[in-house]
Amino acid sequence: MDEQSSLLALFTTSFLSATLLPGGSEAVLFGVLTAYPQLFWPALGFASLGNTMGGMSSYAIGLFLPDEKALLKQSGGNMRGLEWVRSHGSLVLLLAWVPIVGDLLCVAAGWLRINWILAMLFMAIGKFVRYWAIAAAMSV
Repeated sequence: MDEQSSLLALFTTSFLSATLLPGGSEAVLFGVLTAYPQLFWPALGFASLGNTMGGMSSYAIGLFLPDEKALLKQSGGNMRGLEWVRSHGSLVLLLAWVPIVGDLLCVAAGWLRINWILAMLFMAIGKFVRYWAIAAAMSV
């Protein structure tokens, strides 16, 4: 696989990994950086962009969930996680990279109508730092 195809595969895997679908973008990042170490920064950029866009797709899903009263009735009144997101706002999306929990945070942010620009910014920062840590650990 050439450099461009590797970066496209990394972007695609990173996008899908950030949705409610399971994925392994870290393994693809490892493969790309092993095959093409000179792509360190482009690989981090493509992985972070794809993962952020995937997270924003989960945010968009949250926009289409039923209103709060209907969801409260369905959940039996257990809304602690949503209250945590509501009280901390877009900052919680620094944790959007955390498996399973991160997807739910992105959906909750959309459902709560958290400012999408701030949501995307904090989501991107958290996801970039995670990929950077993985790539830096590989370089040691």
